[in-house]
Amino acid sequence: MSGERPVPQPEEVQGPRQGELVTDSGSAGTGSLPQPEVVDVRRGLFGARGSGDTSGYGGLVQPVAMPGAAERPYGGWFDEAVDVLAEVLAARGVPFDEAVERVVVDPPGARAELTLWVARERLVTVCQILRDDPDLRFELSLGVSGVHYPHDAGRELHAVYHLTSVTHGRRLRLEVACPDADPHVPSTTPVYPANDWHERETFDFFGIVFDGHPGLARIEMPDDWPGHPQRKDYPLGGIPVEYKGATVPPPDTRRQYS
Repeated sequence: MSGERPVPQPEEVQGPRQGELVTDSGSAGTGSLPQPEVVDVRRGLFGARGSGDTSGYGGLVQPVAMPGAAERPYGGWFDEAVDVLAEVLAARGVPFDEAVERVVVDPPGARAELTLWVARERLVTVCQILRDDPDLRFELSLGVSGVHYPHDAGRELHAVYHLTSVTHGRRLRLEVACPDADPHVPSTTPVYPANDWHERETFDFFGIVFDGHPGLARIEMPDDWPGHPQRKDYPLGGIPVEYKGATVPPPDTRRQYS
């Protein structure tokens, strides 16, 4: 097959229509699901362009989408937790919408997980409330991880926090976004000291600067290492592999990746 197919735009990616609820059996019923926010569309396997798709199949289209904001009722204990957080924030003079940008319940159903998209300026305040309020008591942080969305303009870098309430047996995610041009997020080590090493690793691999960290430095790569290896635009690297009469070049020089 010759020629390059046009890359579909986000609005061309087909999915359930708004207002349709897709059940486990695949049939559509009535109901309302949050509409995902498509930030990119990948074509082919491995992000390769042109002949670099080693599967030989260039018709695979995969949208990169953020889950949409959920609508009430969220279900289970989610409503109570959000209400308590909003109440305590209001008592401190902080509007809920100023601290929490989006409430996400994903995936829908019995295994749903609650995620709060928090404004980075209010991250430490939200963490303090989640840890200290007796109705919340998310006293344990399981760490910090980074995500890189190169096409999510203005919020390319994300820091994700997994919190656990040992007291109430609940789990909660926090997600904070910052632009690549200003990759600063407040450190949560004053609230969750164990995040010290996780923030260093996220800084090392993604370049997110955690302001107020007691000793922010690389933890895996050498101090003089250029760039941040887990960003999606980072070169693959590698070394040439020599065979008798032939040489295989490093993967990032064999083909171009998106």
